[in-house]
Amino acid sequence: MKKAPPPANPDAYLAALAGWQRPCVEALRKAVLGAAPVEEVIKWGNLVYLANGPAIVIRAEAARVLFGFWRGKRLREIEPRLKPGGKYEMATLELREGDRISAAQAKRLAKEAVALNRSLGDPCKASP
Repeated sequence: MKKAPPPANPDAYLAALAGWQRPCVEALRKAVLGAAPVEEVIKWGNLVYLANGPAIVIRAEAARVLFGFWRGKRLREIEPRLKPGGKYEMATLELREGDRISAAQAKRLAKEAVALNRSLGDPCKASP
């Protein structure tokens, strides 16, 4: 099976979504972009938000949307549903149809994620 090419830009990423994932990703994207200055790019086929290195990822899948943070383990006091995993200090919030996160909570997480990168540096270059 041939893999589809990644979307050309963040707007194309959003336009390719359907069903409940589209309004979910739209809301998360709006919260992130309103939280702090970030660069929004397509990286690894997902929406990635850079601020002194990668800080936030939004990944839409068939049955879920992942809202992830490179330093998410440090954000678990803000959002206990964040599940640690992967490299760095990654943690993700898994949203399925019907799940909710308030705009204020999403914005707070994004703001804190950016602040961590600003104070601690690029998480991909930090010592473990």
